[in-house]
Amino acid sequence: MMISKVKNAMSTLVGGMMPHGHHHHQHHHNHNHQPGGGGGGGGGQPCGNDSLPPRFPYGRPDFLELTPELLQYSTEHASRPVITLKRGCRLHWRTGYAEVINAGKSMLNEDQASCEKLFVKKPSGKHKNNSTLLEDNGDGTGIPLHFWGVFDGHAGSGAAIMASKLLHRLIRDRLGEIFHLLENPGSAPPICLAKNGSPFQADGKKGVAQDPEEPDAVSDSSVRFHMEKVVSLESLVMGVIETAFTQMDDLIEREKTSYTISGGCCALAAIHMMGKLYVANAGDSRAIIIRNNEVIPMTNEFTPESERQRLQYLGFLRPELLGNEFTHIEFPRRIQHSELGKKMLYRDHTMTGWAYKTIVEDDLKFPLIYGEGKKARVMATIGVTRGLGDHDLKVYNSNIYIKPFLSCVPEVMVYNMEEHKHGPNDVLVMGTDGLWDVTTDREVADAVSAYLSSCDPTDPMRYTLAAQDLLMRSRGVLKERGWRLPNEKLGSGDDITVFIVPLAGHELET
Repeated sequence: MMISKVKNAMSTLVGGMMPHGHHHHQHHHNHNHQPGGGGGGGGGQPCGNDSLPPRFPYGRPDFLELTPELLQYSTEHASRPVITLKRGCRLHWRTGYAEVINAGKSMLNEDQASCEKLFVKKPSGKHKNNSTLLEDNGDGTGIPLHFWGVFDGHAGSGAAIMASKLLHRLIRDRLGEIFHLLENPGSAPPICLAKNGSPFQADGKKGVAQDPEEPDAVSDSSVRFHMEKVVSLESLVMGVIETAFTQMDDLIEREKTSYTISGGCCALAAIHMMGKLYVANAGDSRAIIIRNNEVIPMTNEFTPESERQRLQYLGFLRPELLGNEFTHIEFPRRIQHSELGKKMLYRDHTMTGWAYKTIVEDDLKFPLIYGEGKKARVMATIGVTRGLGDHDLKVYNSNIYIKPFLSCVPEVMVYNMEEHKHGPNDVLVMGTDGLWDVTTDREVADAVSAYLSSCDPTDPMRYTLAAQDLLMRSRGVLKERGWRLPNEKLGSGDDITVFIVPLAGHELET
């Protein structure tokens, strides 16, 4: 009887998956998404419209293998259970994983995660343009690619779920298009490819670019040849990853006409291929490498404050995007009407420092960026400036779209695995902002290092147990006054997702 009740509850939960609660980065009741706004269904449908099916039903990552009962249990805000890998469930590289739902700000856990091993192959003719949705055929041929992704959703989990299912395949497919270059890593990528994708040189000869010192490699004008830029294979892979994020964003927008894909998401991905780890970040999730207990940051966070000048410059160039409601100029506080004609501190897109300007009528508009730290918002609405989705997101009670100011392009950092010898306690930690809001890089490194040092080095669960420990430290314990850390400060009330990836993990695989 109990099982049928749970199944009914789950079918309700999973079937009509629509966004609930407030925007992930909003704290004021007047910033909820309106009909046709950021939390709507596909094609600008109002929030709560069930006319379109969800692109993917709500669930937790497939590798957790949750039963319907456990899936229901994972959404309990009151107890906030920590969900980890089952003993015996192995992710590649013995990767550790743990997650916990928020303390009530959205009905469901809007974080998502994926952990995949794929193979980059030369695209076959018939699937060249639509191979994204194809599974690997599992024959193990091609160049191995390991992928980890965390996706922090806001205003619904639709975009985060879609990205968790498809981003790794998009990256694999785009890498497949340069497969012949990856097979010859010793040669610089040719500047130009023939229409069929095969490399050729400026003089029309086919073949991979030659050594510049060889006479054949010199084009008609030696001056022109010396102006050619040499591009590394590493930077080509970075560009492929950046392009795949843009294509993921385009795919979300395109499919919104057919499906309900709610909200948007920050996206953080780690890709290991050919001895290098590429960490791509669009949003405010964070990744650090801990090596010999030293912290190596692998991401920068993209927030209204960190991207102030980019956002202000766009508002300066395209004032129509501000809808006559906002000013691109920043002031230390809102200006009063009585202050017209006085001088006020300000800065614009050209400035790092501050100066004084005489207040004019136009300066009374609401600032494009307002607030400090975690409370900073673009157009009083969203607290992150990069990510996927959010195509329908509008300023409350207006027709001003925020998407033009949001970028889907990640910053990609590269770590050469082959330059270092890694021990069993050297790891990559990836986490959504729910972890980092209350825990510093150093505290994370100390906690992970201490936990792994106390673990049995042969236990395949050690990295999951370390992830669980880390997550519980940030969630805290429920007391009378909310979730509290040991020092009585407030714990994280956000969804939290953590991967701990051993950097010697590929050597542990049999």
